[in-house]
Amino acid sequence: MNDEAKIKLIAANRKANFQYEIISRYEAGIVLLGTEVKSLRESRINLQDSYAKFIKNELWLINCHISEYKFGNINNHDPLRERKLLLNKKELKKIRSQLEEKGLTFIPVKIYFKNSLVKLEMAIARGKKLFDKRETIKRRETERKLKRF
Repeated sequence: MNDEAKIKLIAANRKANFQYEIISRYEAGIVLLGTEVKSLRESRINLQDSYAKFIKNELWLINCHISEYKFGNINNHDPLRERKLLLNKKELKKIRSQLEEKGLTFIPVKIYFKNSLVKLEMAIARGKKLFDKRETIKRRETERKLKRF
């Protein structure tokens, strides 16, 4: 069997690295409807303001916008519905204990197809302060200048 899985990136939350300091990353499955998968194949998703939170010992993705499938009928999905994330119990316990720490949040970083399954890379992150963002911009600009010369 092939060890390397075929990975096709659907979308990435590019602002996540700028707005948050990423502490740890997890790969999670996600419960989707058929029309949602078809929309994902067209890369019609916005991870920008989404986050995950615990509801009754289950982890749910909140505020993730997957556009309606344009060829769908009356059975099309709600674009902003809450979607259940699939993780091991051990991982859920670890994530819950980390999120109880002050100032941490669980955000999606990217969504992709791994073989034929939709996977979501989630990260436990701490929001950056304004001076941290300035430091990130400064570091990025110096790296650009060094590459030019």
